[in-house]
Amino acid sequence: MARKRPHKGNKAHIYIVPLGEVPPVAASIVAANIETVVGLNAEVLPPFPSPEYAYVTLRSQYSAGKILNALESVADDGVLKLGLVQCDLCTVILKFVYGESQLGGKTAVVSLCRLMSRDPAETYLRAAKIAIHETGHLLGIGHCHAPDCLMVFASSLEKLDSLPLRFCPACRYEIARSLKCYLEGI
Repeated sequence: MARKRPHKGNKAHIYIVPLGEVPPVAASIVAANIETVVGLNAEVLPPFPSPEYAYVTLRSQYSAGKILNALESVADDGVLKLGLVQCDLCTVILKFVYGESQLGGKTAVVSLCRLMSRDPAETYLRAAKIAIHETGHLLGIGHCHAPDCLMVFASSLEKLDSLPLRFCPACRYEIARSLKCYLEGI
């Protein structure tokens, strides 16, 4: 799928790529939160097929790495891409991940599978937090040690739920610096 390169403007750009049956409201909420918290223009693309190519039979899960590789070919115009899936994700070394990204790269993926709650608002807030965290990695930000920063590694829903929907001052500064460099490179 070829798309025009976004104009320079005053904001960098990220595509939200639903893969398979992803609620449109989830994609919209993720996009709106990335725009607000990170400062990237976010565009939700039409849904792509489910990532069956990434299924790992022995684990009954989907390889996050294979999905990242496939996302690299979507709208290959230098724009950041964040895939959204319903399926359970894993990596070679982790039993499951809420999301995965390429540090300083162009692609990330977030799974709604383990983020589900009886309260849809809680599910979407969790998805937004993971999406913003993974977008931070795309912008070159590693895990943070400040307890009230969204770049903290969250290995449980309890930890994720306790995190605010914001970055600490140091990560906020680094993200602003990365966005400036990103815009200069477009």
